[in-house]
Amino acid sequence: MRKILVVVTAAIALAGCQTAREDRQLSGALLGGGTGAVIGGLAGRSVGGAVAGGIIGAAAGAIIADSTRPGRCYTHNRYGERVWVRCP
Repeated sequence: MRKILVVVTAAIALAGCQTAREDRQLSGALLGGGTGAVIGGLAGRSVGGAVAGGIIGAAAGAIIADSTRPGRCYTHNRYGERVWVRCP
């Protein structure tokens, strides 16, 4: 129980140090890794299949999450200054 508490505390402390891009990659890797582990475990009916599926899923999830992040566009306000806005 103490180990879990230490890991959770460290994760919360480090979560504040991430940028939005890193946040998106991390969540994609977590979702992809979890899904890949389940699918790999069911398909391979072994721990090795679950581990391989988790690794492949985490890598794919991080890559897909990073490549699908919303971009930023810019426009000019009435004073001629460049203003960053969310792309439509």
